[in-house]
Amino acid sequence: MASYKKLWFTLIAVVAVTFSLLGYFGTEVYRQAPPIPSQVVSADGQPLFTKEGILDGQTAWQSVGGMQLGSIWGHGAYQAPDWTADWLHRELTGWLELAARDQHGKAYAELDGPAQAALRAQLKAEYRGNRADADTEVLTVSRRRAQAMASTAAYYVSLFSDTPELRNSRQSFAMKENTLPSAERRQQLTQFFFWTAWAAATERPGKNVTYTNNWPHEPLIDNRPSGENIMWSIGSIVVLLAGIGFLVWAWAFLRKHDDPLPAAAARDPLTTFALTPSQRALGKYLFLVVALFVFQVLLGGFTAHYTVEGQTFYGIDVSQWFPYSLTRTWHIQAALFWIATGFLAAGLFLAPLIHGGKDPKYQKLGVDILFWALVIVVVGSFVGNYLAIAQIMPPNLNFWLGHQGYEYVDLGRLWQIGKFTGIAFWLVLMLRGMVPALRQPGGDKNLLALLTASVVAIGLFYGAGFFYGERTHLSVMEYWRWWVVHLWVEGFFEVFATTALAFIFATLGLVSRPMATAASLASASLFMLGGIPGTFHHLYFAGTTTPVMAVGASFSALEVVPLIVLGHEAWENWRLRERADWMDRLKWPMMCFVAVAFWNMLGAGVFGFMINPPMALYYIQGLNTTPVHAHAALFGVYGFLALGFTLLVLRYIRPHYAFSQPLMKTAFWGLNAGLVLMIFTSLLPIGIIQFHASVTEGLWYARSEAFMQQPLLQTLRWIRTFGDVVFITGAVAMALQVVLGLLGKQPALAAPGSRLEPAGA
Repeated sequence: MASYKKLWFTLIAVVAVTFSLLGYFGTEVYRQAPPIPSQVVSADGQPLFTKEGILDGQTAWQSVGGMQLGSIWGHGAYQAPDWTADWLHRELTGWLELAARDQHGKAYAELDGPAQAALRAQLKAEYRGNRADADTEVLTVSRRRAQAMASTAAYYVSLFSDTPELRNSRQSFAMKENTLPSAERRQQLTQFFFWTAWAAATERPGKNVTYTNNWPHEPLIDNRPSGENIMWSIGSIVVLLAGIGFLVWAWAFLRKHDDPLPAAAARDPLTTFALTPSQRALGKYLFLVVALFVFQVLLGGFTAHYTVEGQTFYGIDVSQWFPYSLTRTWHIQAALFWIATGFLAAGLFLAPLIHGGKDPKYQKLGVDILFWALVIVVVGSFVGNYLAIAQIMPPNLNFWLGHQGYEYVDLGRLWQIGKFTGIAFWLVLMLRGMVPALRQPGGDKNLLALLTASVVAIGLFYGAGFFYGERTHLSVMEYWRWWVVHLWVEGFFEVFATTALAFIFATLGLVSRPMATAASLASASLFMLGGIPGTFHHLYFAGTTTPVMAVGASFSALEVVPLIVLGHEAWENWRLRERADWMDRLKWPMMCFVAVAFWNMLGAGVFGFMINPPMALYYIQGLNTTPVHAHAALFGVYGFLALGFTLLVLRYIRPHYAFSQPLMKTAFWGLNAGLVLMIFTSLLPIGIIQFHASVTEGLWYARSEAFMQQPLLQTLRWIRTFGDVVFITGAVAMALQVVLGLLGKQPALAAPGSRLEPAGA
């Protein structure tokens, strides 16, 4: 370790300091979360509803899909409105109409400019003023506001039912008929929507910004970007430029240019080990990867079609059984399941190699148990999602067995516990091979130590999702949810992938172990430096304060920095194919790893920073610019990583199988071309058009029925079909290639007498 001491100390210091920031300002989230009033009353003392009613509304919202049906505070799905922005605008316009009738005897639109301006001044004073008593926790609203709230609530009660007059709106929002059958729960749902809008309009005590940092853009009450928003947006750009500059200098002066590559072996080093029983058992993992992959991709096309027809699929009414909120839930959860399974399979393949080419005792049994546990969690969580959104599941069981309502962690809490248990069990299986290897005397164990640390982080940090419950405050929930979505997925999986690839390349003798170790340690430090506190960039407008915005904006800009040099990494990985003739058999896994570098640069880097500065995110949070980043980063980076790992494992557990070049070309280029078409012909143009509407009119308008149903946007959503078809073709070709490989439907290539035997079923 001595030769890597500076790199290790740097990594440890980065992790310690950044987690300290994440923890310290996390307590700020708890302390400064928008209050939920114990009671809401009108000025004449009439009680309207209570804190328990608001929280009951939150659970009702979770049960219909939560973030998979519209969004709250900008987080969630994009077809239906953002309920916060929509409620706020409807209530504001309702108040103006009532005030105009009361004071002038005519409609607001019929008033002259000065009269309208006077009413807007009254509106701003009433809505941005904080009338929640800190001592009694009672929120008092004016009689007029109570009337505006009641009329707005009546609209939502009708929208979430099956009233004929709002059927067209439900179709536009991709809502099924009678989304929430219980009239009582619909009323509670409106109370939750009101509270999220109240927090977005009400100024913090002693501040001139609202609890959500003036989000959403709402000109009627001067909800506009704050001074801090502008300052930290500029600061994030400065940090980005400085980070790129320092990286270039470090790359030029600190990188060793003359490190010779080791001589390539005459034979693939991994074929010198006989396959172990646990490695032979990994075929079913690869089948699960591609089965869930195809299921997820087909669901993606199906869900995208809902954005143009709303309740039908080419005229067939399917929303009553498989509504948008359900298929979008399954689409996202299936992606997380198959990507995670691909990573787990790669780790389980490496474990025996690390253990000296042999299985720890009962390793195959553990691999089999883990697989069936994964299947149970997948099936159980999908069934639970269905029963919840169909409103079949009893409300008291929804959170535990049905649908949590939170994007990326939609599965019921029981299934979440099962998933965590499975990942922890995978950690045990991995450590059984790693710990003995670390204890062996001699040799350079630094790369293995870093790989072990990343495995431990993956095994444990998913548990952050248990720090919130069914009725936890929304701001607190968002803090912990992004520990899972950002920190676990985008942080530790990134380190694991980088280190695992370095370990594989070093084991293959394609790069020197010291070079691989140094590069992995340096990359881990860079990823963690921006990635850990950068978690806060998801929380700018989630009821947090300026310090959270400052930390999130500054450090998340650094996340982009290491992505700048990924073009060079892609070239270096591609160049390894020329090191030995046998590397040609690893062409397609290597192609996937090259694609990872490209999409990391474009999807995570360019598209990520496009929505990252507070000023940008203020206007485009919750617009179609977000799925541009999500698709390009989640599939482009982690999807291709998982597919690359899948092909790599397949290559070794089916050593006699030859990849079909036509099939693999169709798969690889179909996936890449389909993703490009999906983004540049549909998602990005729609997002840019929405961005303009959000800046000029307000977020409510950019997500409104009137705006989203314009012929141009309808056409752009139809055009996405072309990209989806190309992508689905690539996905099916990839799955077919893996299935054919597992079945061994190719002539043998290995020489007779090879020690690497064909894997069993």
